[in-house]
Amino acid sequence: MKEINKYSKRLTQDESQPASQAMLYAAGLTDEDMQKAQVGIASTGYDGNPCNMHLNGLKDEVKIECNIAGLVGLGFNTIGVSDGISMGTSGMNYSLVSRDIIADSIETVMNAQSYDALIAIVGCDKNMPGSIISMLRLNRPSIMMYGGSTASGSYKGKKLNIVSAFEALGQKVAGEIDEEEYKEIIKKAIPGAGACGGMYTANTMASAIECMGFALPYNSSIPAENPNKLSEAERYARAIKHLLEIDLKPLDIISKKSIENAVTLVNALGGSTNAVLHFLAIAHAADIDFTLEDFQRVSDKTPLIGDLKPSGKYLMEDVHGIGGIPAIMKYLLENGYLHGDCITVTGKTLAENLANVEAIEFEEQDIVYQKENALKSSGNLQILYGNLAEEGAVAKISGNEGLLFEGKAVVYDGEQAANTGISNGEVERGDVVVIRYVGPKGGPGMPEMLKPTSLIMGAGLGKSVALITDGRFSGGTHGFVVGHITPEAQTGGAIGLVKTGDKIRISAEDNSINVLISEEELAKRKSEWVAPELKHKKGILYKYAKSVASASKGCVTDL
Repeated sequence: MKEINKYSKRLTQDESQPASQAMLYAAGLTDEDMQKAQVGIASTGYDGNPCNMHLNGLKDEVKIECNIAGLVGLGFNTIGVSDGISMGTSGMNYSLVSRDIIADSIETVMNAQSYDALIAIVGCDKNMPGSIISMLRLNRPSIMMYGGSTASGSYKGKKLNIVSAFEALGQKVAGEIDEEEYKEIIKKAIPGAGACGGMYTANTMASAIECMGFALPYNSSIPAENPNKLSEAERYARAIKHLLEIDLKPLDIISKKSIENAVTLVNALGGSTNAVLHFLAIAHAADIDFTLEDFQRVSDKTPLIGDLKPSGKYLMEDVHGIGGIPAIMKYLLENGYLHGDCITVTGKTLAENLANVEAIEFEEQDIVYQKENALKSSGNLQILYGNLAEEGAVAKISGNEGLLFEGKAVVYDGEQAANTGISNGEVERGDVVVIRYVGPKGGPGMPEMLKPTSLIMGAGLGKSVALITDGRFSGGTHGFVVGHITPEAQTGGAIGLVKTGDKIRISAEDNSINVLISEEELAKRKSEWVAPELKHKKGILYKYAKSVASASKGCVTDL
């Protein structure tokens, strides 16, 4: 058996560190504890967000189970940002920024305190990639525990979720519902703890990270308030002790093939475009060459088999009812879409983890389809290029939207202007809404455009209007949308040169996105363009805008 306290022993066993030991005794450690491995239990729990409000309770259970397992569990907290609460406000500028703050803060505490292993307990969207990035930097035994998704709400016999609340505003503006119905939908959309229930960014990343091998089987699909979620604490304590004993570390687990597994699952389930940013950043942290071209390659060979919201009908609670993410992974593995030889945090391969999982019964449900009856023959994530996106853009095409859109540009410099314009009826059928100067530098922080897309959907324009942006889209966004356009407007990208009235053509047939003007006209506009000043002069958003890389490189801040 390997030495399992090789980091903490430099504090607990070194005679030249008496002050360190005095502090640890004061924190409650005993002589016996000083011989044990120390596990940092990082929680993104906080009171003001249903996605995260139960995580500190899970942290306390995990700490108890670690101590029972003969380890010293030591809890600490890092930050979180609620995308659902901050959406449509300046607070959303901090959402993507929080991913890097989470990674930096976990790395800081783990290294400063000399903890031997890490269990990260996470909830809302950016929590998952932030924790994984920190694990890869630390490269000591680590495992991620997702807090699970919330149950669906209900109003007049119809299932509700967070996107129902956003789209209710558009319905009210369009006169489809009255004020009372609007208020009832808001009150009943989210019944309790857990992340947003569809295959939005939180569930996309949790599922994909489980498939990548960094979370225990079933973790991503067990709902937040299911009794089995609390009982996961014992599984996680035993798992982290096993990882310490066999000295299996994140860089032993991650590989190009395991990232491909994760991206395959994202495409098979119709997951969030945010997965592109996050897995680019995860690959960067692991020094693995994984690019936008790899996303397209994986998408091309992966059928869309999950009929999940936002484009489909079902929620993560429904996936749990048919065997969870492992049942879907088993089907994908058996049909040649996953690499079964990838090692996971169980110490076993993906194929070994799935060997005894019950197969999906396709005749008894319509949540997940067989590949022969796939909703789309390829994945929903498509990488587009053209004179509007020389470095690439990301489209989420489920097949419901069509494959080609050409229309007149209606241009807005910022999200708020777009929200006002859409609400005032400035957007008509056949238009292409352009929202720019909301990229990683221009936003700053690349905010999500769920509010404008929800307004479009709620107003009944979802199938007749396209929206393109150098910002991001929420995992809850659906419709004909293209985001992550690079170069962004702030750095001189062509999206900053488009004028209202220009024709824009978006094709998922040849994966192109172009403004239909001459090269000479585009060059003329470029020569006349002047970069606007950054929106912030100090603070975290200023630091982020100065250091963040392009969306085509995952918006990393340590290039």
